[in-house]
Formats: sequence, structure tokens, C-alpha cells
Amino acid sequence: MEGSLEAPVRHEIPWQDESWYDEAALDAELRRVYDICHGCRRCFNLCDSFPILFDAIDESPNEEVDDLTPVQLKAVVDACTLCDMCFMTKCPYVPPHSFELDFPHLMLRHRAVEHRKGLTSFADQQLSEMDRNGRLGSMAAGLANWATKPDNSLTRPLIEQVAGIDRRAHIPQFLEVPLVNKAAGIIPAPNPDGPAFGRKAVIYAGCHDNFNDDTPGIALVKVLAHNGVQVRIEHPDCCAMPKFENGDLPAVASAAQRISAFFAPMVEDGWDVVPLTTSCALMLKFEWPLIEPGNETVKLLSKHTFDVSEYVVALAKSTGLAPIEPMGKSIAVHFACHARAQNMGPKAMEMLRLIPEAKPALTERCSGHGGKWGIFKENFDRAVKVGKPAARNLIKGEPDLIVSECPLAGPHLQQVIASTGAEPPARIGHPIEVLAMAYGL
Repeated sequence: MEGSLEAPVRHEIPWQDESWYDEAALDAELRRVYDICHGCRRCFNLCDSFPILFDAIDESPNEEVDDLTPVQLKAVVDACTLCDMCFMTKCPYVPPHSFELDFPHLMLRHRAVEHRKGLTSFADQQLSEMDRNGRLGSMAAGLANWATKPDNSLTRPLIEQVAGIDRRAHIPQFLEVPLVNKAAGIIPAPNPDGPAFGRKAVIYAGCHDNFNDDTPGIALVKVLAHNGVQVRIEHPDCCAMPKFENGDLPAVASAAQRISAFFAPMVEDGWDVVPLTTSCALMLKFEWPLIEPGNETVKLLSKHTFDVSEYVVALAKSTGLAPIEPMGKSIAVHFACHARAQNMGPKAMEMLRLIPEAKPALTERCSGHGGKWGIFKENFDRAVKVGKPAARNLIKGEPDLIVSECPLAGPHLQQVIASTGAEPPARIGHPIEVLAMAYGL
């Protein structure tokens, strides 16, 4: 039986169950799922995990998954960026199908087993300490930004040797003043004539927004306040997506408990929670409830969390928006994987269509960056390769603007576009920046 007529569902992640870490059971499940994938092959063009898997089986002595070694099984896991696109867009066997196939969460299980055994690399562990790294980077922003520039022939080879970060990969620059520290001086009073006057939104500044690029946050503050929304900016801690990528699920559960408890009083007081980064929104809305299914504050936060574009579109439908000036620009919109994984539709497109005369066009392909995955030397060329179809599609119409809801995808796509021989745009920012531009903010 292929496919299901029911909506796909995701099961709770039983990370506290000892049997989940049983290596023999994991090996058997990897081989079961890999065999199904080999027979289907619909995901062949999403990322390198699937070509690696299919080639390994096709080139094995009996062309059977049973021929694969543990090293070959792991190679498939190592190529996965946890983008969720196989689960969300391609796989006909996701639950409630009898095959019960959730490829990304199986990759997560493998990483969780490795992490428990102490096999997560030192670089992966250190890069996942986002708050610590952000604070240190901001304290020494001048030195850090000089050292991490791709054209720094003195420091980048050293960073590559020590940390394994490819010398060509974009490393985000650090802000001298984190976004939350400047919040009091940049948040306007809500416009009393705005159609959404009386609404309250707390912006959850993710690590990248808080320490590396505050442009989307400042744009969102201005747009919401102009429409009458009372705004505040908070950064209680990292959402732990980088630790999730490592399989460090106890750390993810801890973050879910602490951050949901931080936001709970605000939610109960009528504040909506709007994460600036799609990955943070995905964690709060979907992954945390699967990791902490019995936590009522996690459930509460999940129900009151909105992605940026989702929130603006919801305001447009419920209260209306302040008049927007026409802006006859063509806009290439990269549909970020973790926006797609929220299963809410292309809200960035809906938001940009609210701008009179704007001409947005959607690209539904992965940028290839994959969080911190794409910056490592062993993955960078693969990250560029995976991102080339998206890059080519974004530039083919020679748009006036290119945007992405993923803050890491934007700079990476600039590099990928340059690798095709085309001139990359000066910035690939968040769609909210375009709406702020249309408002003249």
C-alpha cells in the first residue's frame, strides 16, 4: 500500500526510553528504512543522503541493504541536514502509513546514540554553545569579525585547521551591541491609529538575530508598531536547534523547559510570541512538544507561537494592516526548509503579496546550508552543490530583490550564486525587510 489519505503526523520522540538507544535495534531500523527508501527513490534530488544511500546499495555485492557496513549506514546520517523536506514534501510512507517512516527523526536517533557515547565532535559541541559564542563574539566584535572574514588569509586557514570550518564558508559577523540590549532605544510606541492597536507581541530574538544580524528584528519592530502592536524583544536563551542537530536531546529538553517557563506569564497576559528565525519557530511550535510531550508550558507556548510572516498575514486577516504604498519590484523568495517544515504554507509569499504592485516568485529548494552543517570543510562543497538549483532559480528572472526567511541561507546563497558565475545581490535578507521598505520605515 502506498501513501495515505490521512494528514501526516509525527510521533513523540522517546528519548528517555532506554530501548531507543539500543544499537542493534537502531541498526535494524536503519536497514528497514533504507530498504524502503531504496525501493522508492522519490527523494533522490533533495540532498546527498539519498544518492549516497542508493549508490552504496547499488554497488554492493548483492545490491541489498544487508550488505552495507556500519560506516556506510553512518555516511547517510552524516549527509543529512535535518531539513525535514523528505518528510514534508516527498515521502509517501510517513505516519499514519503502516511503514511509519520518519527519515529525519531516524537520523536524529542515530546522532542521539552517538552523542550519548561521546562521539559528537568537539567542534560541533562548541559551535552549539550559541549564547556563549554570541556573548564572547559581541564583546570582541572588532577582532572576531576581522578574524572570520573569508578573505583573511592569516586566520581562516588556522580556523579551518583547528575547528574544521572551511576557509571559504561565510561566518556571521558579530554585533557590538546585541539586539536585546538596544531594544529600549529602538522600539517605537504602538501607533494608536494602527488597525492592530491593542495587540501585544513579544519578539523572540534567536541567537543569530540577537548577536549577528539585527536587521530583520528592527524591521519587524517598526512594521508591528506602525500597525499598532505593542512590542517587546526578549532573548532568554538559545532554542537549542544546534544541540538538536547534535542529538543532544537532554539539552534540548532543558531549553524547552526553561524558555517555555520564561514566556508562559507573557502568554497568559495576552502576548503572542514571534520568533525571528524559522528554525526557532519550528523548535517552539513542533519539536519541543515532541520532546517534552507532558510539559503544559511547552504546549501553551507552542499554541501561541507564530513565525514572522505567519504573524503579519494573520494580522492582515484579523485586523487589517495600515495602508502600504505600491512597490513595483520583482522579488525572488527562497522558501526556507524550516519555514516549509512548519506546515503553514508559503506565508512569506502571502505577506509580500500584500504590497501593491509587488511581484514575488517562489523557489522551493533547499539552500544547502543546513545550520552549522554546511560550514565544515567536509561538507562545504556538498552544501554549495545542494544549493545550486535554488540559486539558479532565484536569479533566472533577474529579480530586483532576493529574500529568504532563513538568516543562514541568505549569505550562503550569495556564495552559491557567485559560484555559478553570476553577480550575487548585496544582501539576501528577510521578507519582513521588504515590507518595512514598502512602508518607508
